Amino acid sequence: MKMENRIYNVVIIGYGGMGSYHVQLIEPVQQLAIAGVYDIVDYRMELAAAAGYKTYASLDAVLTDQAVDIVLIATPNDVHKEIAIQALQAGKHVICEKPVTITSADFLDIVEVAKKENRAFTVHQNRRWDEDFRIIKDIISKKNVGELFHLESRVQGANGIPGDWRQLKAYGGGMLLDWGVHLLDQLLLITDSQIESVTATLSYILGTEVDDGFTSFIEFKDGLTAVIEVGTTNYVKLPRWYIKGTEGTAVIRDWDLSGEIVTRNPDVAHVEPKPIRAGQGLTKTMAPPSEESTLKFPIQELTAATESFYENFVSSIEGKAELAIKSEEVHRVLVLIETIFEAAATKSVIQRTI
Repeated sequence: MKMENRIYNVVIIGYGGMGSYHVQLIEPVQQLAIAGVYDIVDYRMELAAAAGYKTYASLDAVLTDQAVDIVLIATPNDVHKEIAIQALQAGKHVICEKPVTITSADFLDIVEVAKKENRAFTVHQNRRWDEDFRIIKDIISKKNVGELFHLESRVQGANGIPGDWRQLKAYGGGMLLDWGVHLLDQLLLITDSQIESVTATLSYILGTEVDDGFTSFIEFKDGLTAVIEVGTTNYVKLPRWYIKGTEGTAVIRDWDLSGEIVTRNPDVAHVEPKPIRAGQGLTKTMAPPSEESTLKFPIQELTAATESFYENFVSSIEGKAELAIKSEEVHRVLVLIETIFEAAATKSVIQRTI
């Protein structure tokens, strides 16, 4: 007889933008069911009830409900640690929104409790599943531009910081923690090399107490260099991805996957460039390569990922797979974030193995 898959009951803690979005993403997952919602804001509880979800009177009511298997934390960043530890100690598995904690030390405290309680704990680094990232990783792994030696990864907009707790330092606001955590997580999955040095600047153009953007230059021990940038005051955006290899260049301009790969044509001998007029002078160095000496390819979409974030979490609970988002990876990102803050504050190059 075929065994039916067990259904795991999930309660969302925090029914704001991300909490309500998690509901949409979880509902199609066969082995997960939304068991309810808890939020300290009354009108959000009313929204959850209107959507047909059970609402809990308190966090304690969630944690003492034996029917609850998984707690998903989608609150402001400053209370992630407290809620995660309480939930783990109550015997719940835990998914936490990013950044999981404001400091790397706080994260290790949660990991220790998860191990002690033998509960699954992970962080929602969902942008590992973004198609643009998966395509760039595929281009690099297949050496479509030769050996990678430089990478630029950016997200930019002109809407400022969302007008809520993300503008406040006490809640763990700011763009380095909000978006930087995604771009840095992606970067560290692209190379196995360790980081050698970090420089950075933070932007405070909007006058908030937290950064409205940042730029970091990161050097790896294998020679790879990377520029990671987040901006909220950019009315004209730079490409989402720009990578250079020994045989070519690739660009993805935005999440619509517009872009191309341009490589050296191995079947054509070197063609001396013809000088072009550039401003008030001539240049051969900056002249475009001849058409016959290069090849141009479109960005190819990939097949969908075989397992979603949530499906992987269920598989890990059942002992069928390792967590896709591993604790040591999350910790490394948090250490890098702390190093970027340090480099920006001291206006210096931080030479540190990460």
